[in-house]
Amino acid sequence: MVSGAHPGARIVLVAALASGQGKTTVTAALARRLVRAGQRVRVFKCGPDFIDPMLLERACGATVHTLDLWMVGLEECRARLAEAARQADTVLVEGVMGLYDGTPSAADLARAFGIPVLAVIDASAMAQTAGAVALGLRDYGPVDLAGVLANRVASPGHARMVAGSLRDIALLGSLPRQRQALPERHLGLVLPHELPQLDTHLDTLADALELDEAAWQALPLLLPEAPEAPAVEALLAGRTIAIARDAAFCFLYPANLDTLRRLGAQLLFFSPLADEPVPAGADAVYLPGGYPELHGEALSGAAHWRASINAAHAAGLPVLAECGGMMALADELTAPDGRSWPMAGVLPGVVRMGERLAGLGPQALDTAAGQLRGHTFHYSRFETPLAPVEHTLRHPAGTPGEAVYRAGALTASYFHGYFASNPQAAASLFTRVAP
Repeated sequence: MVSGAHPGARIVLVAALASGQGKTTVTAALARRLVRAGQRVRVFKCGPDFIDPMLLERACGATVHTLDLWMVGLEECRARLAEAARQADTVLVEGVMGLYDGTPSAADLARAFGIPVLAVIDASAMAQTAGAVALGLRDYGPVDLAGVLANRVASPGHARMVAGSLRDIALLGSLPRQRQALPERHLGLVLPHELPQLDTHLDTLADALELDEAAWQALPLLLPEAPEAPAVEALLAGRTIAIARDAAFCFLYPANLDTLRRLGAQLLFFSPLADEPVPAGADAVYLPGGYPELHGEALSGAAHWRASINAAHAAGLPVLAECGGMMALADELTAPDGRSWPMAGVLPGVVRMGERLAGLGPQALDTAAGQLRGHTFHYSRFETPLAPVEHTLRHPAGTPGEAVYRAGALTASYFHGYFASNPQAAASLFTRVAP
């Protein structure tokens, strides 16, 4: 971190002992509170995720990008942080899993950029032991611990006991137990548009957040040095990419859209759920992931959509189908309760939803232009007579990951690519049958 004419921003990484401690709730509450106080707030999510960023975007009112030292890359993370610090008063980075979990971890990210850590501790079943947890989180790495925010405290007296246990660590704030929790689904939080009272709930959380204003204001201002942006050849100049975007196809990194535009592509969006066909004049189609299993009936009845994607495939248009996008192209989609719906039928086979996780973790796709990094997270299995043309590689093990299927100019897999990790490789998926 370096200083300059710009004063910089207050930057903290919100982390915890493990998943389920309330990182997203605390980050959202803090973001909404600061926004209502007139601050410009930017929020990032550490690690692969689609749903938490949607909620955090509602909390702060700005696009939420991903930071990950492996998938996004050190220099891209640095550029994103530098841009945010020049636009905002506060930058919040929500961690992933526990502070030291993963390769790389949220702690690795914090150390790479000198970001202080705000430790969220679920105090619902402890009091003074919170001090031991905080000391362990600080010293194990170690990390620069800005302080603790105690979540799910029972009373002001409970918060004082936690504060008294922290020794030389500041209790920056506390959040009481909430009557209304953020609902969860098998892939995480439900989508923001499905929560009609979400803004009211975020305001309630912001009101309930007890923040030590003096300790918060004492945190340093940081200004990451902005690296020079690498040149990106306009490999998709003059090409139009049709992108499915609705409640069934919503798992889409904002950086992927940025990358396609930097490559020179024009983007057109359409809704299969609304039975909109692939837009006329499209040169390629992108079907991102999402929740097609929650909209099986609507998708099965979307005759215009189904006919148009079959026609686009028959005409040889490059089609990239990621996870939910691939599921929607199968012959059939079957839910755990036995209900099934016909899908577009571009890919032979049946997708069967399960109750247990079927794929998780960072992976990379090999292409002639190098590796495209990304991840996988799904609860379904694709039973198909198609033979995979290759498999992704799991990080860091390097073992085979998700199957990659190709049919003509269609590339389909459970793998979600992060296009900015290799723009040239991403472009190849939309210009020809991928290598």
